[in-house]
Amino acid sequence: MTTSQQLEIDFSSGRSGTGPATWGQQAIWDAVGRLAPADAPRYNITASAPLDPGLPVAAVLGALEGLLQLHDSLRTRLVEDDRGRLRQIVDPAGRLTVHTRRCDGDAADPAAVGAALHEELAALPFDCTAQWPIRVGLVETAGLVRHMALVLSHTALDGAGMGLLVLDLSELAQGASVEAISTLRGAQQPLEEAEFQTSARGLRRDVNARAHVVRKLRLGPPRLFPPAATDAPEPFPNAVLSSPALLRAVDTVAAGHRASTSSVLLAAVAVMTARLSGSPDAVLQVIVNNRFLPGLASAVSPVAGDGLFHLPDADGEFGDAVRRTHAASIATYRHAYYNKHLLDEEIARLTAEHGPLADRSCVFNDTRDLLPSMLAAPDPGPDSEPGPEPDPGAGVADAGTTLTWPVEFPPRPGLSYALDALQTPDALQLAMTADSSVLPRPAMERFLYGVEALILSEARALAPAPAVPAS
Repeated sequence: MTTSQQLEIDFSSGRSGTGPATWGQQAIWDAVGRLAPADAPRYNITASAPLDPGLPVAAVLGALEGLLQLHDSLRTRLVEDDRGRLRQIVDPAGRLTVHTRRCDGDAADPAAVGAALHEELAALPFDCTAQWPIRVGLVETAGLVRHMALVLSHTALDGAGMGLLVLDLSELAQGASVEAISTLRGAQQPLEEAEFQTSARGLRRDVNARAHVVRKLRLGPPRLFPPAATDAPEPFPNAVLSSPALLRAVDTVAAGHRASTSSVLLAAVAVMTARLSGSPDAVLQVIVNNRFLPGLASAVSPVAGDGLFHLPDADGEFGDAVRRTHAASIATYRHAYYNKHLLDEEIARLTAEHGPLADRSCVFNDTRDLLPSMLAAPDPGPDSEPGPEPDPGAGVADAGTTLTWPVEFPPRPGLSYALDALQTPDALQLAMTADSSVLPRPAMERFLYGVEALILSEARALAPAPAVPAS
């Protein structure tokens, strides 16, 4: 039998303050505001995992209270002032509701109950003006928490921030003190980040980064894929290619060309974008973690940004594409921290004055090292299917590769496709969501299997030849 209850954490010992929103908070606020209300939960950042052999309820609640003390972003509300400017308000006190399911007897499976609770909490939008941007779900059996779900608004953190949050929560639950974690990592708080962004140094960084993006926008093609054949929006399919062979192949190609593994994936995505669009160039919006920047290494807030990547002559030899991608991506990463609100205004002005700039409808996000390892790999399920017949000249998909179509999303204006790289213990996954009027399902399959074939073929070419036994 499963019963439900709500526990409360009364918090009263936090920092407080108010100030302008950070660039990351503003960017997510704008992005969510453009979505239909029913689609807003798609931007929630979530984690869910079993706790084995379990932790006492009091220890988990104490760890959550410590988490609220460590990270102001969990107690930050966002409001627009009378001039329409977004501001952040950090509450020094408040109450966090913890949604709890209690499993009694052998009939209820804590893992199944936890998965259902996670899905329930993740499907709800946040009112970031009135409520704290965090929800917690616990599954309790015999006084021990056996499963935990965390759901946060994207205005509070990004994928890497969730990884840091889970690490802190784990250490707090094991007895580490708030003071010890704060001394060790010293996470910058959102109000401190906003203070830098409004300083002379921060304003110079913003101006330089936006100027770099605009220069790239002037060079790229104004359209990659042909316009949609119909004005009637259709749901966007989501395809997930899971490839065990890519786990090792990406490392092999990266080592062979002295590039990062992210550059290998980005190069393959750029090449397939050029091939399927018919454009000689590829232009991609690349999601950049930004925690390599000073002060942001341990920040639990939305600091990831959009970097603009442009690869001319993208459909050439793949090894050359990897090397050029690695070189070009350095500037992309360096200039991915800026005021997106101001950039959007500048792009609108330039477009009105001079016509369309480069196509920004293709998005790449390498999330392999961002989300916490506690996240379970998606189950291929009954829709799993083997790869299609190989495209002539494209290489052969590995025998262990599967393609699934887990969900469909509501239409997203201005998006041709978004492709995420994910990693499970057994495979590298490519999750692609696309406008089916631009990239129909067969084209999505060709795209994903083409990325895999490029990397596997290059890895085979770079692999050392087997030693010949002496006669």
